[in-house]
Amino acid sequence: MRHAIWAALLTSSLAVGATAVNGAQEFQVVVHPSVKGTWISRTSLQAVFTGKTDRWGDKTSARPVDQSAKSPVRHAFTVAVLGVSMGEIQRYWQERVATQRIFPPPIKSNDEEVLRFVAANPGAVGYVGGETAIPESVRVVSVVD
Repeated sequence: MRHAIWAALLTSSLAVGATAVNGAQEFQVVVHPSVKGTWISRTSLQAVFTGKTDRWGDKTSARPVDQSAKSPVRHAFTVAVLGVSMGEIQRYWQERVATQRIFPPPIKSNDEEVLRFVAANPGAVGYVGGETAIPESVRVVSVVD
């Protein structure tokens, strides 16, 4: 099961970034200003959000933050970036916790909590709704394949 989910994460070809439905952006990926660059590869973002790495390419610490499993923005991010369903990612994390004692990212209740977490933690990365106003304390980055 673990290999099937990870294979799905690596081979999915869904579009990523600030995805849109009916012209409305579904989510934006936000980072702490300490995170270098204006874009993040989908592969790197998958690795950070699935616990495969806790470092960015420049070897600085990466600190992902998720939203509630009930959140529409989390669903959009999980499908578009991780390439799996909410059920699949939840099973993936259950297995990682049980077999490897590797824990999922912390969960915040809403966009404002994600923005506060990202602003307060060097190396942090999260996602918020596509129409959410972005404060100067964080940056939006593009996700590229």
